Amino acid sequence: MEPSEPKIAEPERIEHEISVRYRHRIRFTQGAFHPENPLLRELLGEDRPARPPKVLVTLDAGVAEACPGLTDQIRAYFATGRPAARLVAPPLILPGGEAAKDGLTQVRTVQEAIYRHHLCRHSYVVAVGGGAHLDAVGFAAATAHRGVRLVRLPTTVLAQADSGVGVKNSVNLFGAKNFLGSFAPPFAVINDADFLRVLPLREQRAGFSEAVKVALIRDGAFFAELERQADVLARFDPVAIERLVRRCARLHVEHIATSGDPFELGSARPLDFGHWAAHKLETLSRHRLRHGEAVAIGVALDTLYSVRCGRLARAEGERVLSLLTRLGFTLWAPELAWTDATGRLQLLDGLEEFREHLGGELTVTLLDALGRGVEVHALDPSLIAQSLAELKARASPGGAIA
Repeated sequence: MEPSEPKIAEPERIEHEISVRYRHRIRFTQGAFHPENPLLRELLGEDRPARPPKVLVTLDAGVAEACPGLTDQIRAYFATGRPAARLVAPPLILPGGEAAKDGLTQVRTVQEAIYRHHLCRHSYVVAVGGGAHLDAVGFAAATAHRGVRLVRLPTTVLAQADSGVGVKNSVNLFGAKNFLGSFAPPFAVINDADFLRVLPLREQRAGFSEAVKVALIRDGAFFAELERQADVLARFDPVAIERLVRRCARLHVEHIATSGDPFELGSARPLDFGHWAAHKLETLSRHRLRHGEAVAIGVALDTLYSVRCGRLARAEGERVLSLLTRLGFTLWAPELAWTDATGRLQLLDGLEEFREHLGGELTVTLLDALGRGVEVHALDPSLIAQSLAELKARASPGGAIA
């Protein structure tokens, strides 16, 4: 008798859709740590706990230097009146700039402070600083106890308008930009305009590029407004900069909340228009270029590519490059021409790194019009080279290529 065929049981399946609701709160103010400003106290006391929750404040060293007395002001803020939260230690001052997110040193420092002061998931980390500081501290908060509440106080134009109002935290590792990170919406973001007034001019300008970027892919009317305000912005008028920050932050948050993919589960990052080249350029320059400066170059490059592949009218491309130039950006860097041993442009490695960061197929945003981005899944290296040649020619006297 031949053995009977074994019967394979139908596998039992359990599947449920899990939906998680987040409130993404952005507040605009001045003098966030002034004793008469209730905003931060109200946010920290929103749950009305039986006893004030613990708070750890981290402070970007560059901000501490630019704002003498800020640490004392922060301590006094939490000591004034009936505190909504209890400051567990003096503000933890950490080095700022891109080095802040180079590896895990700062992440571990913040995690150790969270552990030492016995913060829990109902405690708060209040991070005050530029985008790199917020990235590193945010990742520490997101991974301690699987998530300690984070309140961000961005202190740069770029962070208030773009990265600080987002839902991502990350550090650089293995020479790769943002290799290690998390999606963790902050408990709240407070944009304090007073911090922008003490920024070095180079840092103020660096944030303009993200406004140009989001206008190009989301809002043609905003792009036209930036054109009208370019000379005023280039003079660093504080009212114009505050208006730019608010409009840009609103566009970013609306995209995050309504795009249907806030945690980038797909293969697209439309808010990263121009960033495949920018991220690689930052690495190649060893962060000689600020993120916003590299983004300006990346936006210019992808705009010219959009023109050369027939998607964007030449006249519209000229408007983009003209605006970036009027805002004070230099649109060429020598690293753009660097090649490897085979003669291949090193910049092109940024395309694979961009794809790998999300997985799936390469998805890059180009322009169909000013205010309308379109996703493509391949770029032609020869057109990239032609676009780079035009950027280089424009950087020399006399230079545009038809």
